[in-house]
Amino acid sequence: MFKLISLNLNGVRSASNKGLEPWLVKQQADCICVQELKAQEADMKGVLDELAQMKGYFHYAQKKGYSGVGVYTRHEPSDVIVGCGSEEFDAEGRYIELRFDSASQKKSIISAYFPSGSSGDDRQEAKYRFLDHIYPHLDALRNEREFVVCCDLNIAHKEQDLKNFKGNKNNSGFLPQERDWLTQLIEKQGVVDVYRHLYPRTTDECHTWWSNRGQAYAKNVGWRLDYQLATTGIANTVVSAEIYKEEKFSDHAPLIMQYEKTAFGI
Repeated sequence: MFKLISLNLNGVRSASNKGLEPWLVKQQADCICVQELKAQEADMKGVLDELAQMKGYFHYAQKKGYSGVGVYTRHEPSDVIVGCGSEEFDAEGRYIELRFDSASQKKSIISAYFPSGSSGDDRQEAKYRFLDHIYPHLDALRNEREFVVCCDLNIAHKEQDLKNFKGNKNNSGFLPQERDWLTQLIEKQGVVDVYRHLYPRTTDECHTWWSNRGQAYAKNVGWRLDYQLATTGIANTVVSAEIYKEEKFSDHAPLIMQYEKTAFGI
């Protein structure tokens, strides 16, 4: 099997202090895509640029202690694409793509961190700009290769994806325009929400993020914000999905998928 994990770290140093690496050693994953590094190259080099014998590739934000994404992998990529071609959002460290190409196939593993709009109208407008940019980017990519995007999407797609959907209909992360964007990605581009491909009806079990306020984790008042979004050639090879909740490394839970070994041609 090919084990692929996605996890928003809410700070790689913080997650490391909470036992991330020993857990990864036990997982024996092929690849882990991480979001919200909150670190710079100087913080990572020689300390956190490798985890559990996996080499890391990163896209850092220009602003210290902010955003940043990465992919740790056991497999050597044929190419690494840092950034999604937007000056505004590439400065925020939101996209890295590892390509595993051969003479017969083109496949990519992407780690992406979509903006949150919860801090105010300015950031919500930035979130919409990011969605407007990344949609055609993924569409063009789909026309040339198979891929999976491991991401903190900062969007709960449907009512079953968060506990308090009635109280959040006017809140960032569950706004109609955001949810419609994801619907269009799935229905028009044919990109597959891999977790929902396996578990179309789960509710409370599907949450991957919990607020630090009001005992949200203890009460499981959560949201499904973390996704693996794949083209059909990869999605159809998925074997299992798990949201790991036995240990906490951040305010997000690891999303673990196992694909057939041939999924990425590695």
